[in-house]
Parts: sequence; C-alpha cells; structure tokens
Amino acid sequence: MLHRSWRVLLLLSLFVLDPLRVSAADSCTLKELVQVPITMVGPRPTVEAKINGMPALFTLDSGAFWSSLTPAAAEQYQLRVDYARALGITVRGVGGAARIGIATVENFTVFTANFHRVDFVVGFSEPGAGTVGLLGQNVLRIADVEYDLGAGRLGLFKPEHCQHANLAYWVKEGEPYAEVDIADTTARNPHTTGFIRLNGARVKVVFDTGAASSMVGLRAAAAAGLKPGNPQVEPAGISFGIGTKTVQTWIANFPVLKIGDEEVHNARLRIADLDDFDMLLGDDFFLSHRVFVANSQHKLYFTYQGGPVFARRPRSESSAPDAAPGSSPAAASSAPLPAVSSAAEVSDSTSTDAADLTRRAAASAARRDFETALRDINRAIELSPQVANYYFQRALIQFSLNRSELAAHDLDKAISLDPGYADALLRRAAYRIYKKDTTGAVADLEAVDQLEPKESDLRLVLAELFDTLQLPGRSIPQLNLWMKLHDQDARMLEAYNLRCRGRALLGEQLEQALRDCNAALRLAPKDGAIYDSRGLVHLRREQYDDAIDDYNQSLKLRPKSAWSLYGRGIAELRKGMTAQGQADISAAQALDPHLAQLAGQYGISP
Repeated sequence: MLHRSWRVLLLLSLFVLDPLRVSAADSCTLKELVQVPITMVGPRPTVEAKINGMPALFTLDSGAFWSSLTPAAAEQYQLRVDYARALGITVRGVGGAARIGIATVENFTVFTANFHRVDFVVGFSEPGAGTVGLLGQNVLRIADVEYDLGAGRLGLFKPEHCQHANLAYWVKEGEPYAEVDIADTTARNPHTTGFIRLNGARVKVVFDTGAASSMVGLRAAAAAGLKPGNPQVEPAGISFGIGTKTVQTWIANFPVLKIGDEEVHNARLRIADLDDFDMLLGDDFFLSHRVFVANSQHKLYFTYQGGPVFARRPRSESSAPDAAPGSSPAAASSAPLPAVSSAAEVSDSTSTDAADLTRRAAASAARRDFETALRDINRAIELSPQVANYYFQRALIQFSLNRSELAAHDLDKAISLDPGYADALLRRAAYRIYKKDTTGAVADLEAVDQLEPKESDLRLVLAELFDTLQLPGRSIPQLNLWMKLHDQDARMLEAYNLRCRGRALLGEQLEQALRDCNAALRLAPKDGAIYDSRGLVHLRREQYDDAIDDYNQSLKLRPKSAWSLYGRGIAELRKGMTAQGQADISAAQALDPHLAQLAGQYGISP
C-alpha cells in the first residue's frame, strides 16, 4: 500500500495557498489554489521541484497513476528502495510490464510547498527531457486542473457551488468551447479518461501529458477502418514507454476525429498496440488547446488555441497541414461563468517577464512554431542578457531553423556564462562532430564526464557521441555506468548493441560482446544492425560460418549495409571463397569508399 500522507498534506497545503475570494453563496466561484510554471523541454512538460533540498526536474504526466522516480534518480538522491512494499503491484505500458519499488523522500518541495515523508514509485524507463521522474495523478486528481501548456503554466483550482457551471472560465460570453464527460478518478482508476469518436467509432481515450504525441491503438484504428498493411497506413518506426520492449508504430490520416463538440479533419496520427486503452491524447493536443479538467464535475473543458492539433503532413505532400478544428455553435457558452480568483484569468500575450517569455518560447518551439519562439526568446535575452539557459534555448531554436552558425554562437555564450552547463556542452560536442572538430568535441565530452554524477542519464548520450567519434574505448565505460542502473529501460536495446559492437571493434571481451548482442536480439529479433554487430563478434572469434550467417541476415534486412558486405567478404576470403569475398568487398567499398581505412584502424582487413 502506498503512503497516504502526500495526498493529505497536499490538500492541507493547497487550502493554505487559497486566495479566498468570497462570492455569493448561490454563485460559482473558482479559487486558484496554486499556479505552477511549466517548461516544455522538447515535447515534454516539466516541473521544477526539490528532493531533500536538491533540485529535481519532473515530467508532468497526467497519464501516470502515481508519481515516480527512476532507479538512477533514487541512487543519485541516495534513497532506499523497498521492493517488498510493491509486491502485487503490476505496472504496464507500451513496452510491457515493469518491476517497481517504493522510496520515501523525507522532504519534497513542489508547487511552492514542502511535504514530509513522501512516497514515490521507483521503476520504469527514463522519462526523458533531463527529468528524474513523473509527477502523476496522485497529485493531479485531488483538485480541478488547468493545463495551459502553450502559456507555460498549470493551475490547481477549488470550485465552490459550480456543479452546473461552465468552468472554461477564460472563455468570453458567447464564445465557443468544447467539453467531454470524463470518468471519476479514484485510486484504482486514476487516469483522466473519456470517450470520443474516431471516424464515427466510439473509442476510449486517455488525456495524457506524458505522451509526447497522440497515438491510436491497433483495435481502435481497425474499428475506424485503418489497419497496418493497408496502402494508406505507413510504417513509422518504433516507440517505447514503460518496460524494455519496443513496439512498431504506423501513421495514417483519420478523416474525422470528434472530441466533444470539436472536430478535426484529416488528423495524422500514430498507431501502436496500446494494450488497455483505445487512444492517447498527448502533448500535441495539450499544446494546441487550453484544457480544464473538472474532476469535481467529471467533465473536461477545452478551447483551441492555434497551430496544428496533431502531426503535420510530410513536406513531400502537397496538401496543407491539418485544418484547425471547429466547434459547433451549440458549444457556445450557455451555462453561467464562474467568478475566478486567479491571476491567470486572461492569457498574457505581452508579458515583460523573461522567464515567462522563455517558457512561452519553449512551448512555441514544441509546436514547431519556431519564428514565434525566436521572437519571444530574443525578447527574454534583451531583458536578461546574463542567463545562460536563454542562450541555450535560442540555440535549440536556431538549430531547428537550420541556422547552425548562429546556434553555435549561442552555445558558446551559454557555456561562457555557465561553464558547467552539461546540456549545452553536449550540444556543442555534437555540433563540433558535425564540423569534424574532433579535438573540440572530445574536450566538451570530457567536461561533461567530469561534471555529471555517475548515475546521470547523460551517460548514454556520452556513449553515443564517443561512438560517433569512433572511440569505442571511451564509449564502453559510459555504457557500463548507464546500464547498471537502467535495466528496465527500453534503450537497453541500443546500449547492448553499442557495447557489443564497441567490444567487437576493439577485439576485446568477445564473450561479453556476444552476450550483449544476444540480449539485444531477444529484444529486437528483426534488427539488422544487431546481426551486423554479432557478425563482427563471430568474425573476431574466427567463427566464419556464424559470421556469414549473421551478415546474411543483416543484409536481408538492410541490403545496403557496407559493414555487413565488408565483414562477409572477409569471412568468405578466410574460408577460401575468393570470388564471393572479393565481390562483397568491392560492393562495400562502392557504398563507402572510406570503410577499408576505418576498419583497418581496428585491425579488420582482408
């Protein structure tokens, strides 16, 4: 059983924060209990907090049943994880089931309040965006919640006498809004769920700020007339979430998506096996809407704020992006509007606060509205020219606009203001790799290696960048650190393959390399890159028949893999298959003229 003190303490604290505006007893009043700044990091909404006095960044996840920490974060903050307390609790997600434990934080600060002895679930994959865990429904469902991610804020509200009122309080009289009935949230069923129409089919949807993009389950897609294998359903790579498995995804246009009174036509959505739910409405939906989850009424109110609701069409298509949604005239305000004790009653589009402008810029960038984002971040820098983070945010926007030289200048400025800015150092290292400045890139990576705790999720990024620099001897120690604390992370697939290939290139620890490749293939048995890596292990071990078998499998999945052709050619030559070997090596060199020189650096040659 999870510790109950957080809910009680949070309720008490929120009432202390209540601004207590008094209204007539027979009218609806919304009291804003707290307003929280939300910063989009890519597609992820994040919230600043503290764990035992140390900074901690969380992903705001309305799809999480309970707030959680990753195992690496628990180690970093020196928290004891009790797995016995979580016996009998199964957590499932897109990537399968996950083993969890419980850790108690003595002092947890969030929403401007401090709580004592707070329980967190410990487990799952890294949520990304540099966050240490998820802030979930055990916090969010105890009040009415407003998500205004486009403006960079979250509000918690206490309604009074509002059972039949329209709680879209920002909507002016007569303006349209939409609403959806939602299920009651309980400890057993904590998610914000409702029903919508997808091509006329009634589907159950979860409103999930933890999902970077909206996604349709296979069953719901089939009910809407779209199945993998159909000509209009395109493969779209893999996805992952809770658990170590990856899942195949597809993308398709859904002619009509109706959410309450709002209709979106030709919505371009991803499809995957979602297990328990028909559909997730993710951050793309939240970024284009202002959303009020009225747990007190079992309703969700929202208004369209602008921009594409879901994924844009590929640039190669001549048609326009998704049309803006429409609400029927019947959705115009007819119920009484509440009196609101809130500083955020009207979205401020002329803010002169640099932090607000930066959050708004991040939200615009997440919607891929980079020109608007650039205007806001430029203004923020004018107001506060000595804040390193603002230059880093502008660098990300400039990279998205293909203005790499300007972005690089901003990264230099950010690092000059904060020499310990790990994210900026990593971005600059990646840029220097692109510019073939190996010395500069290695210097940046070494700086991050010294700055980051051994538990940091950035260890995997360091490993990837060292691998890109063809420095497997520097990559493998980073992988060892990362893999020790991420055994339930879906990215273990990538880590296994990187470490297997790195050891094979060095010709060292080949038994361990083989175990890594075999572990990766158990997770992804149709991944050609892993067969290529295992083929190299067999080649190093002089097991030429096994090497040829793996290279054949790799080439069946990736016919133009230069490494697989080259490795198979060497194995064939060593078996006396001269004509086949020479043909494969010639084909490999035609695909990559520099491959023989690179392979020769590791002693791999005919």
